[in-house]
Amino acid sequence: MTTRTALTTCPLCEATCGLELTITDDRITGVRGDRLDGFSGGFLCPKGASLGALDADPDRLTTPMVKRDGGHVAVSWAEAFEVVQRKLSAIIAEHGRDAVALYLGNPMVHSLAGGLYAGALRRALGSRNVFTASTVDQMPKHVSSGLMYGGIYTIPVPDVDRTDFLLLLGADPYTSNGSLWTAPDMPKRLKALRARGGAFVVVDPRRSRTAAAADQHVPITPGTDVFLLLAMVNELFAAGLVDLGDLAPHVNGVARVRALVEPFTPEAVAGKCGVDAATIRDLTRRFATAPRASVYGRIGTTTVDFGTVASWLVDVLNALTGNLDRPGGSMFPLPAHLAKGRGSGQGFTTGRWHSRVRGLPEVASEFPAVTLADEIETPGEGQVRALVTVAGNPALSLPNSARLEAALSTVDFMVSVDPYLNETTRHADVVLPPPPPSRRPHYDIAFLGFAVRNVAKFSPPVIPLDEGAVPEADILLRLTAILGGADPDADLDALADAQLDAALAKLVEHPKSPLHGRDVEELRSELVGDTREQRLLDLKLRTGHYGDWFGLKPDGLSMSVLLANPHGVDLGPLEPRLPEVLRTPSGRVELCPDPIAADLPRVLEALAERPDDLLLVGRRHLRSNNSWMHNVPSLVKGKELCTLLVNTADAARFGLEHGGVAQVSSRVGKIEAVVEVTDDIAGGVVSLPHGWGHDRPGTRMAVATAHPGVNVNLLTDDLRIDPLSGTAVLNGVRVHVSPAAKQ
Repeated sequence: MTTRTALTTCPLCEATCGLELTITDDRITGVRGDRLDGFSGGFLCPKGASLGALDADPDRLTTPMVKRDGGHVAVSWAEAFEVVQRKLSAIIAEHGRDAVALYLGNPMVHSLAGGLYAGALRRALGSRNVFTASTVDQMPKHVSSGLMYGGIYTIPVPDVDRTDFLLLLGADPYTSNGSLWTAPDMPKRLKALRARGGAFVVVDPRRSRTAAAADQHVPITPGTDVFLLLAMVNELFAAGLVDLGDLAPHVNGVARVRALVEPFTPEAVAGKCGVDAATIRDLTRRFATAPRASVYGRIGTTTVDFGTVASWLVDVLNALTGNLDRPGGSMFPLPAHLAKGRGSGQGFTTGRWHSRVRGLPEVASEFPAVTLADEIETPGEGQVRALVTVAGNPALSLPNSARLEAALSTVDFMVSVDPYLNETTRHADVVLPPPPPSRRPHYDIAFLGFAVRNVAKFSPPVIPLDEGAVPEADILLRLTAILGGADPDADLDALADAQLDAALAKLVEHPKSPLHGRDVEELRSELVGDTREQRLLDLKLRTGHYGDWFGLKPDGLSMSVLLANPHGVDLGPLEPRLPEVLRTPSGRVELCPDPIAADLPRVLEALAERPDDLLLVGRRHLRSNNSWMHNVPSLVKGKELCTLLVNTADAARFGLEHGGVAQVSSRVGKIEAVVEVTDDIAGGVVSLPHGWGHDRPGTRMAVATAHPGVNVNLLTDDLRIDPLSGTAVLNGVRVHVSPAAKQ
């Protein structure tokens, strides 16, 4: 028996924490935080501590599975890819490329291979029917950022380590450690904010872990953050608190914003959002007069009827108080794999094409996930007849999931890249399992773009691949080759080299490039790495803002530098980036984009609505991450996590008892859930966590099946979306609650 230690980066959430692993005979036997990691400083949460159990989960698939006679059987990789090639090629030949849909799940952005190769997979498919988890999560923030700054990933994050006042809406970073906001050990960072004399306020219908630790918790009616934010902007103008400071030369549209928010006074919105006018004015004054301040909104502000408008208003508040793009405010990170911009560009637009059935506009080259079932069910030219899913579980994560599950059972062919037979992949004809985290290289392509400090870290695989296993990058590349018309046994080395050569050719051919005139083959030979991902990442690092440009900047960054610094490389605090970061045609921040201004009348019309129903919201738990983590024994043991939170007064009103069972119904379905009576949830609001419902036949997840919970998306409505982003309304769902009939 041999024991050693190894360093890696946790791939289980957006915090990117460094881990120190104890490995015994190629098995993770211990996990603790890497105290020398300059970004995470040794922080470890229950999910990270469970990495060994997740890695060695006996239910993880290790070989491809093919469905035969209604069940899944193990086959060779060659046979699995041959089936994929034969079936997909036939469907494309007969019905065209739009007959094949692609669904990319949230774990794709936790994967280096996904970050590097998902784009090529989408392009090779050539179908308009692309769907991702973004439209059940963060797409409103991408749309508002695209309209304001010209790029959907140009998202400012709170500079939490230097701010004096932080306003958090619809977020629980004590539990999630931030999302679209990479900040390991958020509890420590927020405690440090208070220790230096600052304050943070949480606006949330639930008294979450973060709200309980805050200087102030402001309960709010679910889905109405947009009205609170509009009233705060209104008050900034009314009280003479607008001061853009150094930002002023870079902003268009201030006067237009003032005119649009005029109807939304604190008194006008108070009854709608459940926050009194005096509290709204006090919050506005405290925010505007703080030396440095930032607003942050997350799931509670995005998965709602006005998610894009609310996401826009977060940045409007930051801009009008001069807190956008300055230390201690909200700033734009600059990750190591990207270069600085030119300060202008083509901008961002939506609706370049529309979905076949509901006519929903394209957003960021994808359709809203809520319409996937429509495209499968509805006959006619362009009907989806085949589905490719990568690291997603839409059967649990999409609204009106009973309808989608029924639709999934009708497709002619389905292939899934996933390590489990879960609620979605049980429908797949072929399942292609990637290796576990310990056997994959890791670099956070996505999350370092939202980090509160510019850092870079690469983690090589800590355990060798098992014999016969196929790297995740090779799975995605081979699918890409098949969709591009190649044979299933195509030369992946040649494909990977062609991708590198195409990227290098642009660099050597551009007259302003530092590599202009260099030899492509020579540069490719200098790339460092044992895997395809490493070599492609090395190219991105070396030609990014901090890169060595193949020796032209001897102190610059490269894969070799990251390999020599396994605890990570600190590239410094966030720095102002305006106007360089902009991609708008004007080269300025568009504070009042036309599509958002056009949606304000809809918001104004909704101001008078007062629903009588209870409103359902979701929630996160420290030991859970969507539907992924429920097959790890240590994360589901103890107190039941999937309960219906009900306010004490509401429980008495509806005859519900703590520990009893309630029936919850909506327009699309009904479920039964165990009741948890608590004053930590506002009156008129109930809460169920997202990602449960592990009771479906044909799955192979023993622990999750023993702790099934209930699927909240049997209640959420696939007809309710934020029209600007196509994002599903998962919070503020109208429901009826009553005691369940006793068996």
